[in-house]
Amino acid sequence: QGLAADVRFYGRWMRDEAERRIGHLYPKVTLPPEHGGGEATVIAWLWARTVRSPNPAWDGHVPLVKSFMLSKKKGQLAWVEPIIDHSTYTISYQVRTGLCDKPPAGTMNRRGARCLATGVAMPFSYVREEARAGRMGQQLFAIVAEGDRQRVYVEPEPGHVSAAQVQSPHDLPAGNLPEKALGFRVQQYGMSEWVDLFTGRQLTALTTFCDLVAETRDHVRTAALAADFGDDPTPLSKGGAGAVAYAEAVSVYLSFGFGRLTDMCNSLCHWENTRTQVRHLFTRQAIPMVWDFAENNVFNGAGGDYLTSLGTICNVLEKLGGIPGSAVQRDAQSIVAETSNALVSTDPPYYDNIGYADLSDFFYVWLRRCLGSIFPDVFSTLLVPKRQELVADRHRFDGDRREAEEFFEDGLGQVFQRLRDVHDERFPLTVYYAFKQVESADGGMASTGWETMLQSLLDAGYVVGGTWPMRSEMSNRMRSLGSNALASSIVLACRRRPESARLATRREFLSALKSELPDALRLLREGGIAPVDMAQAAIGPGMAVFSRYARVMEASGETMRVRTALELINETLDEVAEGIDADFDYDTRWAISWFSEYGFEEGEFGRAELLSKSRNTSVAGLAEAGIVESGAGKVRLLRRDELDPDWDPTTDRRFTVWEVAHYLIRHIHQDGEETAAALLGAVGGHGEAAKELAYRLYLICERKGWAAEALDYNSLVTSWPELTKLAATARPAQRSLL
Repeated sequence: QGLAADVRFYGRWMRDEAERRIGHLYPKVTLPPEHGGGEATVIAWLWARTVRSPNPAWDGHVPLVKSFMLSKKKGQLAWVEPIIDHSTYTISYQVRTGLCDKPPAGTMNRRGARCLATGVAMPFSYVREEARAGRMGQQLFAIVAEGDRQRVYVEPEPGHVSAAQVQSPHDLPAGNLPEKALGFRVQQYGMSEWVDLFTGRQLTALTTFCDLVAETRDHVRTAALAADFGDDPTPLSKGGAGAVAYAEAVSVYLSFGFGRLTDMCNSLCHWENTRTQVRHLFTRQAIPMVWDFAENNVFNGAGGDYLTSLGTICNVLEKLGGIPGSAVQRDAQSIVAETSNALVSTDPPYYDNIGYADLSDFFYVWLRRCLGSIFPDVFSTLLVPKRQELVADRHRFDGDRREAEEFFEDGLGQVFQRLRDVHDERFPLTVYYAFKQVESADGGMASTGWETMLQSLLDAGYVVGGTWPMRSEMSNRMRSLGSNALASSIVLACRRRPESARLATRREFLSALKSELPDALRLLREGGIAPVDMAQAAIGPGMAVFSRYARVMEASGETMRVRTALELINETLDEVAEGIDADFDYDTRWAISWFSEYGFEEGEFGRAELLSKSRNTSVAGLAEAGIVESGAGKVRLLRRDELDPDWDPTTDRRFTVWEVAHYLIRHIHQDGEETAAALLGAVGGHGEAAKELAYRLYLICERKGWAAEALDYNSLVTSWPELTKLAATARPAQRSLL
C-alpha cells in the first residue's frame, strides 16, 4: 500500500533538491520578440562536434553536423543557417523559420565529412585521428525552448555556452569500454571509458541524482520507522520486511528512474526534427557515434526530466497491484541442476546481432554506484560478467569467427538439451524469436540465427506444434520509424517429438508443406500480421511440418539440413503468394506482373501488350482503368499520387482492386485514416482483396529491395484494424465522402 506514492513523493524531493544544488547550470533562455520575449525553460541544447579543418586556408574548427533542420513539422519549419566569417575563421549560427526551398545541407554523410568553410573532404580516417588525438571539440549551434504550445528555436547565447563548461566531478563510476564489441563505434573516436559518453554538465547532474538516491534511503527509513514498519535490520537482499528493507526497496525504484534518465542524459542523444524532441540513446541495441547531439535539460518538466523518467516506473508499480514476483540471474546452461517440472518460455540470443552484456555496462556502472550496498552480490564485479554470455562475438575470440560460432552453437544446443530434461511435459515450451531473414549469397532467403536456433531445438528432440505471431515491438520505436523493421516476435510452441516419429522423403515433405502452408498463411493474414513479419511467421507452420519427422531424407541419402528446409518454406511462400493472383481482376493481375518487373518505372509498350494478352486485358483498357500511362512506345504504372483525385468507386466503369489498395494508401498518408475508412466502407468486400494485394506487393518489394514502396504496403496492413473499426462506426454520410 502506498509504495508507488512513496516513490513519487521521494522522487519529487530528489528532483527539487537536485535543482536547488545544480539548477544554476541549466539557465533559462530569452525568447525572441516574435515569441513574446521574456524567459523560457530550455528543452535542449544542440551541439555540433568539431574538428580542425585539414585545409590550411581555414585556420579553425568546423562543425560535424548530420542535419541543420530543427523542425520539419508542417507550419513550424525551422533550421539553422551557418554564417561563415573568413576574416576571423569563425562560424556562427542563425535560426531561420518559414518556408525554405533548400535548407543548408549537413556536413556528414556515409563517406565522411566536408569542411563547411572550404568544401574540402574530410574522410572518417581523418576525423577519427583528430578525435583520438583529443582534438575534437563541440560548439553550440541552437537552443530549443518551450514556447506557447510549441517549440521555440533560439540562437546560441554566450551565457549558455559558459554554463555548460563544467568540470567533471572527481568521484565518477569506473569502467572501460570494450576495445571492440558488437554494435559499438564510439571507441574509434577517442572514447575509451564509459564516462566519456557524457559531457561535464551531464556527469555533474548524474552524480548528483545518484548521490541523492542514497540520501533518500535514510529519509525513507526514518519515515518508515515513524509509521511502525518495525526496526528489523535485515536488508532487502536477505528477505527483510522492516523499515530498512522498505527504504532499500524505494531506493531501488528511484534508481530505475535514474537509469532511464542516463539513457536521455548523454552526448549520444540526437534531436529528432520530425517530432521535435530529444531521442534517447538506446533506440536500438547499439551505441553508434552521433555527430550533432542534443543535451537534454534534466529540469525541463518534459521528456528527460527525472520525474518523467520515474513516472513510468511508478505506473508499473500501480498496475502490478502488489502481485509478488522474483527474478534471479542464472547461467541457462546450469539450470538443470536447480530446476524440475518447470514451465519454460524463452527469448534466446540472436546469434551475432547483439552483445547485451557489453551494452549493459552503460547502465551497470551507474546502478552499481546507486545499489551496490543493497545488492553486493549482484554488483560484486566492476563490470557486467561476459565470459558465459551466449553470443557469437568474434571480438571475444581474438577475431576468430569460426570459434565464436562454435561457442554459440554448442552452447545453445546444450541449453535446449537441458531444458528438455527439466520442462514440464504437460505444457509446451515457448520460444520467442524476432530475427529477420536476409538475402543469402546464392539469392535465397536465409538466416544463420534462425537456422542455428531451429537446429538446436530439433537436435534436442522438439517438434514445433504451433506458431503465434505476437506484436512485441512499439510502433513508435526509433527503429521502426521510416523502416521495414520487424513489428512482431514469432512464438514457437514446442513439444517433445514422439518416439514413433518416422522418416520422410524430400517429396513427402514438400507435398505436406504445399498442402498445409496455404491455410496457415491465410490464418496469419486474417489475424492481421504485418507483411514485414510474414516471411518470419511462415517459418513456424513450415517447421511444424519439417520437425514432425524424425528425419527428412534427401535423394542422396543425406539428412536434409534446416537451411534447406527454410529455403523450401520460402519458395512455397512465394508460390502461395503468386497463387493468390488468380483471385484478382484481370487488370490487377497484369499490374502485379508488370510491377514485379518494372515497379513504377517505364517499360516497352510491346512487352506490356504481350503481357496483357496473357492476362485477358489490353494496354488501352489499363489506361482507361486509370492505372497506367502509355505513350511514345512506353508504358508505366501510375504512382498513388498520380491517380485521379476525383475517383469514385461507385461510378467507376472499370473498377480494379489495384486502385482500391493504392487509394487507401494515398488517403492514409495524405488525408488521414478517417477518409481511408470511408473508402473502405464504400468498396465493401473489395477491401479484403486490397489487403491481400498489399501482402503480395510487399513480398515483391522485399525481394527487390524497394524499401520505400514496401513501407507503403506494410503501413496499409498495419492500419487495417483501425480502418475497419472506423469504417464500421462511420455514418452513411461519412462513407460517401470520397
